Amino acid sequence: MAHESLGEEVAAVVALGDDARCSPEELLAYVKERVAAYKYPRHVWLVDELPKGPTGKILKREIELPAGDAAVRGS
Repeated sequence: MAHESLGEEVAAVVALGDDARCSPEELLAYVKERVAAYKYPRHVWLVDELPKGPTGKILKREIELPAGDAAVRGS
C-alpha cells in the first residue's frame, strides 16, 4: 500500500475460512504480539475471497482494496 513519505507500508487483505470468526482488530492484535513493529500490517481488510489463478495461487496484483477507508488501522 502506498505511503506518502515512506513509499510503501504493510497492509493485509484477509479472507477468513467458512467457520472462522474474527474481527480486523483481533487479527491486528494477534499479529502485533508476534512480529516486529516494522512487519505488522498498518491496515487490515476482511474480504469474502481472494482472487486465484488456475493453479490456486493468490493473484496479489488483482487484489482490490475495498472502497473508502474501511480498514482497521494499527499504530
